[in-house]
Amino acid sequence: MPPGEQIRSKPSPIHPWHAISASFLGWTLDAFDFFVIVFLVDTLAAQFQVSTGDIIFTTVATLAMRPAGAIIFGLLADRYGRRKPFMANIVFFSMIELLCGFAPTYRVFLLLRSLYGIGMGGEWGVGASLAMESAPPRWRGLLSGIVQSGYSVGYLLAAVAARFILPLSPAWGWRAMFWAGGAPALLAFYIRSKVPESQAWKQHRAPTIGAIVRTATGHWRIFSYLVLLMTMMMFLSHGTQDLYPHFLKNMHGFSGAIVSDMAIFYNVGAILGALIFGQISEAAGRRRSMIAALALSLVVIPAWAFGRSLPMLALGAFLMQVGVQGAWGVIPAHLNELSPDRVRGLMPGFAYQLGILFAAPTNSMEFALQKKVGYAWSLALFESINIILLAITLWLGFEEKGKSFLVPEAEDVRHPATSKTTADGQVSGME
Repeated sequence: MPPGEQIRSKPSPIHPWHAISASFLGWTLDAFDFFVIVFLVDTLAAQFQVSTGDIIFTTVATLAMRPAGAIIFGLLADRYGRRKPFMANIVFFSMIELLCGFAPTYRVFLLLRSLYGIGMGGEWGVGASLAMESAPPRWRGLLSGIVQSGYSVGYLLAAVAARFILPLSPAWGWRAMFWAGGAPALLAFYIRSKVPESQAWKQHRAPTIGAIVRTATGHWRIFSYLVLLMTMMMFLSHGTQDLYPHFLKNMHGFSGAIVSDMAIFYNVGAILGALIFGQISEAAGRRRSMIAALALSLVVIPAWAFGRSLPMLALGAFLMQVGVQGAWGVIPAHLNELSPDRVRGLMPGFAYQLGILFAAPTNSMEFALQKKVGYAWSLALFESINIILLAITLWLGFEEKGKSFLVPEAEDVRHPATSKTTADGQVSGME
């Protein structure tokens, strides 16, 4: 073939930005749907004529159901590709969130929030694997921070909704916040038209569901470590975020508008933390960067929990979330790098969601503890102990920063003159 003709036949490289954007938006909208409820605890308790503890329990139910979603959508992603399960997941959790706005009774609402947990549990693992497999290794830390910052952006948007949608009507304002959660279903159209399938999945996909399960069980040691790590990471995030608006209202008497503004402010810090520490992890390593972020969170606990003025509490909350989400910003890259190639859709997400299962009682434990030692001491003691144990776990752990998700021969996929690709996308000669 003449050289010029070969050059013309070479396809353009696939850029990762659509995959990164889809994963970021999916996690943003999923987090929005979850965090809407933290601004509605008292409103929903009055609406359904139940206790505050009953409404808090619905968050426990959501968190507890997430592992089921991780298994279902993770297996589908490793067997059939990332794109289609990702689209199905987004449509599922969006429709359930929409229905929450029509719930007539507490029992129906609890059931819907449990079903929503299945959708929420499936989104992160599939979206993170798609994003990290598409990201260039040298940018993986920063892009990991961008993907994970979607969680904080979703929280911020929930705070904005509480600030502007909830006050519109005492009767249906809370319902409109859930109705807004149906919008993410539109993201499926973007994924279908713009997001390419993962090349790493095409190389490593397993022939059967059984092969995926055997691969996962054969790496039970690393899986056990990831579950332990994620359990403490869930204690960190949910222990510092979920009840904090309720704490500000009940302990300091702040209005709903002030609490929403505060949440917007500290979630800006969370976004900055994810981006900053995600990028730092490329130079300092995944574990050291996370430990540094945890150290920041530990030293600001006095201002975060015991601040006596609004400016002090705001500063403490801002820096707390810089540290919390700074550590979290490294997680998408870290978990995907530690997971075997064939189960990267299942293992990171399942470990992530098992962590949330074991940490699901976080809100109930903190709420019960505050009755004995006070709200501020409950938050401070719980998180101080957790941060120290988490830092030790990371220090004793391991990492594979910069691990390649493509085998070397995969580079030939972009050069048709030197390789062959089968009809199903597999490169000839690959497993």
